[in-house]
Amino acid sequence: MIHETELRVRFGDLDPYDHLNHARAMTFFESARVEALEALGFGLDRLKADGVHIVLVEITARFHRPARLHDLMKITTEVLSVGRTTSTWRQVMSHDGEVIATLDITAAFTDRNGRPRRAPSGFAEALES
Repeated sequence: MIHETELRVRFGDLDPYDHLNHARAMTFFESARVEALEALGFGLDRLKADGVHIVLVEITARFHRPARLHDLMKITTEVLSVGRTTSTWRQVMSHDGEVIATLDITAAFTDRNGRPRRAPSGFAEALES
């Protein structure tokens, strides 16, 4: 499954150098992951009702070039693998076909108390459809 999200850089997203602030870029990536989960049928409301949390345990980010005011960011989100209690994701943020930033994450499935738990039933299967 590859999901695409588009978000536009606004004035409040900029750093003092008129580039997309790195912390705001993380928010863009987060929004794209949430939309990807929703498209899979595993939106945050469903996960919360089922007592499942998906928490980030490792992030590797690389910034290739700056994004600027009004740039339309396309963020592709892909779940690369789903293990028993973790998943690995790859996200690419681009503008006009040029890579702006990449993000690789490992996420853990936990219960409401933060204890590891199995991936939700049907999650891996939803990725394949």
